[in-house]
Amino acid sequence: MKKKKIMSLCAAVLLAFVMTACQGGASGSAGENEAGAEGTAAVEESTAAGTESASSETAASGAAGVTGEDGAADETAAAEAETEAAWEAAAQDRAGNPITVPDEAERIISLAPATTQILCDLGLAEKIVAVDSNSPMYAEGLSGDVLQFNMMEPDLEQIMNAEADIVFVSSMSSQGGDDIFKSVRDAGVCVAEIPTSNSIADVEADVQFVADCVGMPEEGKALVEGMETVIEQVRAIGETIGEKKTVLFEISPVPYLYSFGTGVYLNEMIELIGAENVLADQEGWISVTEESAVAADPDVILTSDNFSNEDPVAEILGREGWQNVTAVAEGQAYYIDNAASSLPNHHIVDALIEMAKAVYPDEYASLE
Repeated sequence: MKKKKIMSLCAAVLLAFVMTACQGGASGSAGENEAGAEGTAAVEESTAAGTESASSETAASGAAGVTGEDGAADETAAAEAETEAAWEAAAQDRAGNPITVPDEAERIISLAPATTQILCDLGLAEKIVAVDSNSPMYAEGLSGDVLQFNMMEPDLEQIMNAEADIVFVSSMSSQGGDDIFKSVRDAGVCVAEIPTSNSIADVEADVQFVADCVGMPEEGKALVEGMETVIEQVRAIGETIGEKKTVLFEISPVPYLYSFGTGVYLNEMIELIGAENVLADQEGWISVTEESAVAADPDVILTSDNFSNEDPVAEILGREGWQNVTAVAEGQAYYIDNAASSLPNHHIVDALIEMAKAVYPDEYASLE
């Protein structure tokens, strides 16, 4: 492995599990939704500004050194500028911690399913030497003998023995504020933390960050641009919808009904399709009483529950005492893929399309 470059800039059991940790109670998660600390947005804004400046300066410097006489030289200079910009972008992790990104990431550990999916979609499955025990359920291409760790109690000794170049973690692994990976960091291993992302913009930044850390900024950009293409297609149709339907999105069903208000990327997705969240007067991930859900009388009920009931839609439509709820009376309950909706990465747009077609099938009939 090349010498590391020191930077100067200083989910649905999983779904239920993470939201329990975040809220101290009911089950639920936004696909690992690794509880993000307050103030992350400010850090991200500052990081983004620094990244943009660093990228521009680096690109200009790289371009100045290109002779123009040799096509290969042009390509080499461009690649070096691109890699330099990616390193600068990853001088801090998504939690705001300064990190040292390896020149080459040949051995990778990912302790968060959303991150593991990103890495596999970047074509790096063969370089992943260890994951959390939930990742194999969501990510394709992992080796059958890849090491697996409990993301809440990872075996630090085995992590050290794996000789990874970079370890991606979520804030789920550091509940209580303790940096359980301190010994790994002290050993010189790059530990990159990605807290919960509560907005679509943050999810996009997470995808780009992971790609930057492994030296694949252009590939990361392509994933983000793919997200934006779908989002803009949905937005264009959503803005034309006059009579907005009201939606209740159940992360877990009764009797432990769990959902969300504003400040969650799933709420943004409901608004993008031209609908309204019946719980928009509240904020974050929330436990919901059955009485208040019935009183909200949603036009449509969406659910990502894939662990409580064999047929979650049938369970909703057959609930005692819900027969007068508009969604139940009119049979407007739909399942939204748990992985796509709960893991905060580029696949959330797959759930966005499902949501759009479920709530407004005619308006989004042509959406691929």
